[in-house]
Amino acid sequence: MTEMRPHLLLAAALLALCAIAGCRDAGGEGRYFELSGHLFSFNYRISTAVYIITLNPVRPMEEGQTVVATLENPAGGEPIVVRQKVWPKLSHVTVESPPLQCVVKDRPYAVSLVVEDASGKALQTIETTVTSTLDQSVLPDRPLVLGSVYERNPELGPDGRLIGGKPKADACPKS
Repeated sequence: MTEMRPHLLLAAALLALCAIAGCRDAGGEGRYFELSGHLFSFNYRISTAVYIITLNPVRPMEEGQTVVATLENPAGGEPIVVRQKVWPKLSHVTVESPPLQCVVKDRPYAVSLVVEDASGKALQTIETTVTSTLDQSVLPDRPLVLGSVYERNPELGPDGRLIGGKPKADACPKS
């Protein structure tokens, strides 16, 4: 067997290290976050649907960064804008919308995310869509429970169903 020369071993190790570092940075210039999840969350108990968008950092997060999410409003009208502060010590950023109305199954809704630095300068823009696998019509017209301890809604009848009221979907635009 031949003996491996130390300088060849060192050169091979450096080459491997450069290759690994190159793979990590490929295409990452200008990227601060990557989209790791986007969905509609339906909470049957309180009769709400919300957007939830999750971003993972691809480089260390900086103090003062903000994510500004512009979300298509399923009920029509002006888009919903949510500003989420970036907390550098957390492992990810989660953006949640206020409660929504009129979410329709299998319809893609436009989402735009802008990462801003402390001065408000745009660092990165991510465009995507969110599509629900359910219609919001699956939710009851009013919450089944109320308050922080999930007390039974007094509007529930003896059979456990909500009494009266129009379904929320009646006020939704037809697409």
